[in-house]
Amino acid sequence: MIAVLQRVASARVEVAGRVTGAIGPGLLMLVCAEPADSEAIADKLVAKVLKLRIFSDEAGKMNRSVADIGGGLLVVSQFTLAADTAGGNRPSFSGAAGPELGRRLYERVLAAARALHPQVECGEFGADMQVHLINDGPVTIPITLRA
Repeated sequence: MIAVLQRVASARVEVAGRVTGAIGPGLLMLVCAEPADSEAIADKLVAKVLKLRIFSDEAGKMNRSVADIGGGLLVVSQFTLAADTAGGNRPSFSGAAGPELGRRLYERVLAAARALHPQVECGEFGADMQVHLINDGPVTIPITLRA
C-alpha cells in the first residue's frame, strides 16, 4: 500500500458540496492499494501511521504520534498515488489495485483505524473529492508497505 501523510492544523473533504469528513489538528492520510496488497498490509499501515512520531513535544522535537496528541485522522482514497510517469507525459495507473480490491482495502484501513483511534473521518471511495487542508509545518511523509 502507498500512503502520503500530511500533518495538518485542519482538513476536510467535500463531495458535491457536502462535507464527508473533517478534522482539526491531526493527519490527512491519502491511501492507495496496489494489486498484491492484503488486509494484513492494510492493518500494518494503520498501526504504523497511528504510532508515527511526527508531532512536536515540549522541546520542539518530532516525538509524538497522532494518538499521543489526541489528533484526528482523515483517510482519503487516492489511486493516483500509484502513478507511473516513466513512459511519457501521461501517467499510467496500472499499478493501482482494481476498484473492487481498492474499495475493500480502503474500507479495511478505515475499520482498522476506527478500532484503534477515537477520531477517524473519511472521504468517499471513487468520488470526485475536494480536499481542503492547512498543512502544518509543512510535514508530508510518504509510506510504502509491501508484503
